[in-house]
Amino acid sequence: MSRLVTLFTGQWADIPSEDMCRKTAEFGYDGIELACWGDHFEVDKAMADDNYCAEKRAQLERHGLQCEAISAHLVGQAICDHIDQRHKTILPDYVWGDGDPAGVNERAIEELKQTARAAQRFGVSIVNGFTGSSIWHLNYSFPPVPQSMIDDGFKLFADRFNPILDVFAECGVKFALEVHPTEIAFDIYTAEMALKALDYREEFGFNFDPSHLHWQGVCPVEFIRAFPDRIYHAHIKDAITTLDGRSGIIASHLNFGDPRRGWDFRSPGRGGVNFEEIIRALNVAGYKGPLSVEWEDCGMEREFGAKEAAAFVKKMDFEPSNVQFDDAFAE
Repeated sequence: MSRLVTLFTGQWADIPSEDMCRKTAEFGYDGIELACWGDHFEVDKAMADDNYCAEKRAQLERHGLQCEAISAHLVGQAICDHIDQRHKTILPDYVWGDGDPAGVNERAIEELKQTARAAQRFGVSIVNGFTGSSIWHLNYSFPPVPQSMIDDGFKLFADRFNPILDVFAECGVKFALEVHPTEIAFDIYTAEMALKALDYREEFGFNFDPSHLHWQGVCPVEFIRAFPDRIYHAHIKDAITTLDGRSGIIASHLNFGDPRRGWDFRSPGRGGVNFEEIIRALNVAGYKGPLSVEWEDCGMEREFGAKEAAAFVKKMDFEPSNVQFDDAFAE
């Protein structure tokens, strides 16, 4: 299949960029999805240094890697969230600043605008990321949640993201939300609400990631069928439910990797996601972008897992048929 198999570097930001590119090639990947943290893709440097993007491209070329997307999940989280001390650990110092919540929101908005401009300079047309959510904490409707509070959350999202998306439009770049718990859209219905809030503008679509849908009980294939023209990028990531009667999918305040959790992430092919049907659905949708491994498995050594995942994805991908199997009998 002509689709690139890439590795998302978000979980590898502790490794310097040069070493990460070398490892990615050694693992067997065709390309790389660069995270906008660590030194993998630095938005401030891309905008301040006229040579930065060319040097970054040269680095990729030395290792035979292609790049069609960068990812700004961490700064995106701070756009619609209620800011607290947790965000300090994921944001650049110049975005966190003095930690004043309103200021952090504003600086995150400006940083995502700059990310679109940096993506244009770098020559990629997709920025993956998060939006955060001012209403995620209202997900369980008690005390009773009036509809007006939910409506206000989507209005806030639109008010903050429309100016960002204006810059994306100017740059010829699209924003792909990874539909995910803690974001404004976390399943099919909320994804529809997000699109409606933005009046279905073209600059906003989705980074399809089946893992976050699977453990919630949402069918990833149905998500593709619901939004075939809005799948701007695709992550390959697996998850498994491990319900044993003691915990549920809300996960009991237990961290990833704890065997008592009701669900967890797995290396691709080792969880419960049906990738066979996902490939078929992506083929029907006409998706030709990368299949980007986001590797997260607390129970497996990551280099072993990343290498195995590259081989798994290349083996499972296939082109759609261009004939009917019984065309020989057609008149």
